[in-house]
Amino acid sequence: MRTQDRSQLALFATELDFPLDDFQVEACRALEDDRDVLVCAPTGAGKTVVGEFAARLALAAGGRCFYTTPIKALSNQKYLDLSRRFGDDRVGLLTGDISLDPHAPVVVMTTEVLRSMLHGGSPLLHGLTHVVMDEVHYLADRERGAVWEEAILSLPGDVRLTSLSATVSNAEEFGGWLRGVRGDLAVVVEETRPVPLTQHMLAGGRLFDLLSPSGTVDETLERYIAHRQLVEAAPGPATGRGRRRRRARGAPGPAGADLPEVVARLEAEQLLPAIWFRFSRNGCDGAVAECLESSVRLTEAADVAEIRAVADRHTAALPPADLDAVGHAEWLEGLERGFAAHHAGLIPAFRHTVEELFARGLVRVVFATETLAVGVNMPARTVVLERLVKPTADGPVRLSPGEYTQLTGRAGRRGIDVEGHAVVLWSPEAAPATVAGLAGARSYPLHSSLRVGYNTAVNLVAGRGIPGSR
Repeated sequence: MRTQDRSQLALFATELDFPLDDFQVEACRALEDDRDVLVCAPTGAGKTVVGEFAARLALAAGGRCFYTTPIKALSNQKYLDLSRRFGDDRVGLLTGDISLDPHAPVVVMTTEVLRSMLHGGSPLLHGLTHVVMDEVHYLADRERGAVWEEAILSLPGDVRLTSLSATVSNAEEFGGWLRGVRGDLAVVVEETRPVPLTQHMLAGGRLFDLLSPSGTVDETLERYIAHRQLVEAAPGPATGRGRRRRRARGAPGPAGADLPEVVARLEAEQLLPAIWFRFSRNGCDGAVAECLESSVRLTEAADVAEIRAVADRHTAALPPADLDAVGHAEWLEGLERGFAAHHAGLIPAFRHTVEELFARGLVRVVFATETLAVGVNMPARTVVLERLVKPTADGPVRLSPGEYTQLTGRAGRRGIDVEGHAVVLWSPEAAPATVAGLAGARSYPLHSSLRVGYNTAVNLVAGRGIPGSR
């Protein structure tokens, strides 16, 4: 390590408006020592600070840094974050459909773009000294995970790799694999959430703590659920229509609680702002439609002018006919009443408006797909889960403990909230014991998703050669 680089961490620390945590200092020092680093820490702990320091080291050395993310929305956000830190003239963006200053010394991109560049021997790789892989635990993803492993295997050995991961239980095992294919590496693990998380279950219109002080399912909740199930199952004069009315008022059942009523309950319990995860774009849009049909209003009259001004600024370049085609009027009404959808199907102007208004506290509930859990900076006091099963290309799959932790990890705003809150809606598939098992699990192993086919083998041999050959 060059002596002049030693001052970079001290200089970097003076530019921040918060003190660095011990794990951040440890990881940054490893980078200064010209080592690769793997950082595993809970959502919201501040892992991306280490990635930003890697970019600073590249700039200080006259090199280049690629900052990769799993999704375009996160790439767009990191582009804005890094532009604010280092200047617009030093940061570019490559997401497949967007190309902004690809020759900049710091370029944000999706991991797929990096893999394509490595396999194709792109000239943009010239001068590359650092790569940051944000959300590197995505390599366990059944459908896309191989992208990360192929990129890591193809990356030149003289490029320093910073891998940022959510909490995994086999960090040392993953680190051992990285050492085997990359060389010297520091593994930095932080297990403490910056904001404690309290688990709840909503059943029959009532909000319960999920766990007792001993860590087991709260007996009050168990008794209540058992009682409600008996009431639902008991024979009586109630007609089918009567049973449906009971459920509409919030009684537990397969259909779940009435959505606008749950939103009103969250507001009454002072649990807003909240991210409500639904696993489909149509589901998110449908939730907004349900709220529009109700009397839900989460904003004050004084907020409306500011909300409209932000929305108008983001949509000013779009023709009125285009805005009509994408449902601008309904979207704006939802914003003015304090709720919105957030998913990849929204046009960028809508999505960016929602993100800004949520950050300002003017949108109080966002109905989002799980992509919002992947690092997008929209922290909330509360996360709501109405299902523990998500659709995949291979059919419905139950959430793993790691996925549950990733989703609920968005709850709790550092420096704002004393604690975050996770609220699960009761249903037969979300029994208290099931949820407690997910919430209490401490094993989130990271497993390889790489399946080496002909194309993969050719690309790896072309980039790394055949072991033992000359």
